[in-house]
Amino acid sequence: MSNRDEHNDPNISMYEEFQLEIGENEFPKTGVSARSAKARLEAHMWTDANPMLNLSSFVTTFIEPELKELEGAHAHVNYVDHDMYPKTYDLETRMVNMIHQLWNGPADVEPYGAATVGSSEACMLAGLAHKWNWREARKAAGKDASKPNMVTGGNVQIVWKKFMKYFDVEAKIVPLEVGNYRLTAEHLDEYVDENTICVVAIAGQTFTGEDDEIQEIHDWLDAYEKKTGISIPLHIDGASGGFVNPFLYPDYEWDFRLPRVQSINASGHKFGLVNPGLGWVVFRDKKVFNEDLIFYVNYLGGESPTATLNFSRNAAPIIAQAYQFMRYGFEGYKRIMELTMENTVHLRDLLLESGYFEVMNKTQRIPVVALTLKDHVKNFNEFDVSAKVREKGWVLSAYTMPPKAETVVSLRIVVRAHLNKHVIGQLAEDIINACKYLEEHGGTATPPALHSHDKSSPKC
Repeated sequence: MSNRDEHNDPNISMYEEFQLEIGENEFPKTGVSARSAKARLEAHMWTDANPMLNLSSFVTTFIEPELKELEGAHAHVNYVDHDMYPKTYDLETRMVNMIHQLWNGPADVEPYGAATVGSSEACMLAGLAHKWNWREARKAAGKDASKPNMVTGGNVQIVWKKFMKYFDVEAKIVPLEVGNYRLTAEHLDEYVDENTICVVAIAGQTFTGEDDEIQEIHDWLDAYEKKTGISIPLHIDGASGGFVNPFLYPDYEWDFRLPRVQSINASGHKFGLVNPGLGWVVFRDKKVFNEDLIFYVNYLGGESPTATLNFSRNAAPIIAQAYQFMRYGFEGYKRIMELTMENTVHLRDLLLESGYFEVMNKTQRIPVVALTLKDHVKNFNEFDVSAKVREKGWVLSAYTMPPKAETVVSLRIVVRAHLNKHVIGQLAEDIINACKYLEEHGGTATPPALHSHDKSSPKC
C-alpha cells in the first residue's frame, strides 16, 4: 500500500491515524482523511484557553445555534463581489444606515460607512479620510500640507499608533497621569495646531473602560476655532463603547449630536454581539469621506465601488450583524447591556469587599472592571493574581499603564453577555482565593518586558 493510500485507508482506526507521521513545519507530501485532519487540528489546540473564560478579551465568544448555521451557510460568499451578491452588499448599506441612526446622525444627510475586518481597519479608514480632507484644505489655502499630525491620549489602542506610523502622520500623544487615565482638554493647547488632522477621543477605552472627556474636548475645539479660525474634526473611537452607550445612556451626548464629531468606529465583534472579525466605520455625512479614496472595479462583473483596506472577505460577519439587529432590536440590546452591567457591578462590589483591590474606573461606563491592588499588599502583584486564576481556566489581563502612569499596574476583567450571576460569583471567589493563597505564599511574577519605544495597549 502506498503512503497516500495508507493515510486515506477507511479501515485504519482513528488511534492508528493519530500515529501516522506528518511533517509539522514543511508542506505535507500527501494528505490524510478528513476525520484525521479535523482530529489532528483539534488535538493541536487542546491546551488553548477556553474562549468563554477569556475575560481579558472584549471579543464575543457566544452566539446562538441559528446564527452559527447562517454564518456557515454563507462563509463561502465573497462579500466584495457586489455584482454577484447584491443582496449581501445591501445588508452592509442597511447596517450603516441603522448605526448612523443609532449614533444620532443627522437625518437630512446621506450616511456613509463601511463594514471592516475589525475596528483597526475602521480606524485607519477614518484617519485617512481626515488626512485627505486636511491636506486638500491646506492646498486650497496655499499652505504647506507636508506635516500632518494627529492628537490623542496615551490610553489609545495600538491601532492609532500603527495608523500614524504607516500613513506618515506625526503622533501627538498626550501622556496619562496617575489617577487620570483619560484624555481631557487640560493639555490640548500644547498639542493641537494648524497641522492637526483630527483629535481622537475614546468611548470605552481598553485600559479602564472609561470614556475620554468627549464633551469637554469638543467644547475646547470650538473655542480653539473661535480663537484661531482653524476647525478641527473629532473622531470617536467607540470600539468598545459604540454598542453600549446608545442602550444604557440615551441622554449622554458622545456621538453625532456633537457637531464636531465627523466619524465614529465600533467593533461589531465586541458588544455588537457577533463573532470576529467585524468593525464598522460611519461618517456623519458622505461628504466627509473623500471621493478620492473610493476606487471602482469591474473585473468581478458589474462596476463596484471599494474603499476599504481589505478586498476579498467572507460575508458571514456582516450577515451576522444583520441577524443580531433583527433578532434583538433596540429593546433586546438594551436588556442584554443592562444585565451585563448588573453583573459587572456585582463582580466589582464582591472584589472591592474582599479588601485586596481598589477600582480604577470610577465611572462605570462599559462592562469592564479595572482594578489595582491596594498599597498594603506587598508580597504579590496583579501579574501573580492573573497567573494564579489561570490555574482555574480564567484569563484576566494584567498590565502596566502607559507613560506617564507606568508605575500603576491594572488587573482588567471584561464582563461579557454570556456570563450569569452564578458564574460571576465563582469568578470572584476564585480571584479572592488566589489572593489569599498569594498572601500566604507570596508571588513570583514580574511584569513582561515591553519594547522600549512603545508601551502598547493590553490585549483586547
